[in-house]
Amino acid sequence: MKKIKLLAALLGAILTLNCAVFAAKDSKEKDKGENVVLPDTELVDIPTAGILDYYGFQVKTRAYSGGGVVGGLNFGVLERLNLGTAMMVDRLIGSASPIKMRKPEIQVKFRFFDGGYYIPAAAVGYDGQGYYYNSDSKKYIEKGRGLYIVGSKEAGISNFVLHGGFNVPDFDATLLFGFLGANYTLEDKISFIAEFDSLFHKEADRARFNVGTRIYITPYFQLDMGIRELNAHGELAENWPRKRERIVQLRYNTNF
Repeated sequence: MKKIKLLAALLGAILTLNCAVFAAKDSKEKDKGENVVLPDTELVDIPTAGILDYYGFQVKTRAYSGGGVVGGLNFGVLERLNLGTAMMVDRLIGSASPIKMRKPEIQVKFRFFDGGYYIPAAAVGYDGQGYYYNSDSKKYIEKGRGLYIVGSKEAGISNFVLHGGFNVPDFDATLLFGFLGANYTLEDKISFIAEFDSLFHKEADRARFNVGTRIYITPYFQLDMGIRELNAHGELAENWPRKRERIVQLRYNTNF
């Protein structure tokens, strides 16, 4: 109990400090007349070709079913290179027990092309963070994205962006998956998201359709609300039924 109280106090202190830093930064940006949101690095689940700026820093937390939380840290270590890590904690929220912390997973993204008039911006990366951890097999039922390549391009309408790519989540199985998504941002205040994930699988019913809304509370602080697997039916694996999942995610961007 003491550990939980200490953790809550520490998280509260960090959040308070971040809010203070953000307030000062936001005030300066408004004085300059700047109020433009930063590029999206991901939608609900799928990545985009967007990256953090050099010296950029992002903290994100996602609450998912069963009281679990996925936390992530990402850094713009070079002009085109982002490095980060993510970690899942099952049953952190609520009264269920025991709380289980899963091993951290690495995340890497390198944007190798900024795009042109006809050609989309493109990035290659790796993301090991999966979902639905099976303690018996010590593997994720929904594997991490693994190695991927993604392109992003504004499509005819201002602020309407298409994203698509391919990924290989398991090098042993060597299955090629695909993903496709789009988002429309309205007046830099709210973005509407839809995506298809896990395409081209040998079992077609494994494809996922996700939707979400991203609210830009400030240019640096975002609130995501989404529903995963709207087309859910059948089973992910034995004794793991597929079902719709509501998620809430907070994302905060700053510089270091």
